[in-house]
Amino acid sequence: MNAPDWVSVCSKNAIEPGMAGTVPVDGGPEIAVFHTIGGDFYALVNSCPHKGGPLSQGIVHGDSVSCPLHNWRISLRSGEALGDDEGCTPTIPLKVEDELIWLDRAVILAEQRA
Repeated sequence: MNAPDWVSVCSKNAIEPGMAGTVPVDGGPEIAVFHTIGGDFYALVNSCPHKGGPLSQGIVHGDSVSCPLHNWRISLRSGEALGDDEGCTPTIPLKVEDELIWLDRAVILAEQRA
């Protein structure tokens, strides 16, 4: 496995707890970064596995998000659909360092090629 290629995408204060935002990564798919009420951060490709709904516009519940189109619940930890639904949204490795959110660009670009 290759070493991460970390790229800073925004300040950790740019996304309020319980909310999400999209961040640009040149050459990659749109990425949603989620900030939970508990203070954790997660990153997913911003597309529900059901019909491609924008997960960044969904409601964050603990460590899951509800798609705004058809209310599918997606785990922020694994990207897996929860309950009776089946499907998976790619997760993106994320770290918070120096008050910034960093994503692994190599994983994002691999998702763009997939």
